Amino acid sequence: MQNERGDVWVACNGEIYNYPALRRDLEARGHRFRSESDTEVLLAACAEWGAGALPRLVGMFAFALLDTAEHRLLLARDFMGIKPLYYATWAGGLAFASEIKALLTVPRVSARANPQLLHDYLRFGRIDQGRETMFADIRQFPAAHHAWIDLDRPDGPWSPERYWTLGQTNGAVRHRSFDGAAEELRDIFLDNVRLHMRSDVPVGSALSGGIDSSSIVAGVRALGGSAIDLQAVGYVADDPRISEERWIDLAADAAGARVHKVSITPEELRHDLTGLIRAQDEPFGSASIYAQYRVFRTAADQGLKVMLDGQGADEIFAGYMSLLPYRWAGHVRAGALWRAMRLMRSVDSYSGVSARSFLVRGLGALAPTPLHPFLSRLTGSQAVPQWMDGAWLKRRGVDTKVNPARLGHRRDLRGVLDVALLDRSLPQLLRYEDRNSMAHSVESRVPFLTPRLVDFVHRLPEAFLIDDRGLTKTVFRSAMRGIAPDPILDRRDKIGFEPPQGKWLAALDPWVRETLSPAAADRLPCLRSDEMIRHWEGAGARQQRFDWTIWRWLNAIAWANLYDVEFE
Repeated sequence: MQNERGDVWVACNGEIYNYPALRRDLEARGHRFRSESDTEVLLAACAEWGAGALPRLVGMFAFALLDTAEHRLLLARDFMGIKPLYYATWAGGLAFASEIKALLTVPRVSARANPQLLHDYLRFGRIDQGRETMFADIRQFPAAHHAWIDLDRPDGPWSPERYWTLGQTNGAVRHRSFDGAAEELRDIFLDNVRLHMRSDVPVGSALSGGIDSSSIVAGVRALGGSAIDLQAVGYVADDPRISEERWIDLAADAAGARVHKVSITPEELRHDLTGLIRAQDEPFGSASIYAQYRVFRTAADQGLKVMLDGQGADEIFAGYMSLLPYRWAGHVRAGALWRAMRLMRSVDSYSGVSARSFLVRGLGALAPTPLHPFLSRLTGSQAVPQWMDGAWLKRRGVDTKVNPARLGHRRDLRGVLDVALLDRSLPQLLRYEDRNSMAHSVESRVPFLTPRLVDFVHRLPEAFLIDDRGLTKTVFRSAMRGIAPDPILDRRDKIGFEPPQGKWLAALDPWVRETLSPAAADRLPCLRSDEMIRHWEGAGARQQRFDWTIWRWLNAIAWANLYDVEFE
């Protein structure tokens, strides 16, 4: 859309939920609007405040504003990086897009692999780290940043500038008590759900039966009343050990929601894998991404154009079991040894985390950084596994060490959460969700991810997140009492969209062997086909513990073939 004079144009990918409030504010400042277009409001906001408009926006967005009068371009991305924005530069040139595949059509942009990120993905499952991508020529515009670009010098020098940092939105937390914090959190969360329900098309919800998605469904019903046609889509695994069907049914029945259930066969995964990789543009962590892909396909089949999802809650409220050792380390660091012992005993009774793994993580949080490689060796980690070609990596300057700084390691619970939220876990999950939903023309919204909620929880004590019994998301569980079902709020297990991945690959054994064979795998010179096949056979014969390194091999090989990736 252009302004009245035709000298400023804006294109926005995403949704800004507080447009009505912005419109009222701008009208009070003398702006007059020709239409009900939200994009017109964005233009007016940028005209009024420039880049200062960005902290006023609530939602998910990536946009480009072209000012032909000033001969410059503004690029901006939302606070949490919910919507994507990529770019590439060359001498005298700049290209940007919401998808990597679009940039790969530009003649000056190659499909060269990024050796460091390729290693980090294959070795650690690490991707979406910072501004780099798996393609050496393509960079990711960072979340919560903007950049003014001189069109006479589009290749720079310019650098994205941060317009929001964690902890800056709210003032001090007004309620020091746990109950007071839970009450205020309830109000913020329900207000977020209300904002994200703003739509002129049917709104549904992804429902796993966990605390986060069940709370969203319950919140929609509480806000929408009995008249709203509440629909949800959930994935049901065929393995009873990881199936959450009973929890999905409980949440849906309590909220009066109609549920559409998704089940998957291994053959369907194989059939859809190429389309899934094409949608994602880069490799991904596990086959669970396919379960999410199918949820959004089902949503589209049911006519649901907007879906609410609980992404981000685990990173905000400390929902992962792997975070418990950092809470334990905090007690030890503070000299509260009795509380540390109590936490370890409680965790051992329900979490499924082995005592050895718990202690290694906990000691890692306490130990000086130089000792971390030694602790990693206690878990059996190798700097360069036998299935990787260390010589090829060395020639390309790849850092193969277990480098805590590069991998985002922090030593305290709050620091680990911040890294997960801003740099490590959440950026990956948001990428998966955006590509999976948009592949089916569904807009996925994440009500937990507003600066107001994130900053509020960021200021709460660690004890409000994980209590001395090892109960995660403590304050959010309390906030949802009376809204979401108590049995779900009392859950201590955590599954999510978790398919029987080992079972799927075992059923696809001929395809796995074909993909790992030299004819296919040698396309990736950093991999050793003979060692991968030996590892796969060992896993199949239960000679060694099955791990998802195997999935990463398969995914990376298929990705390299699909995009004709270049390896120097």
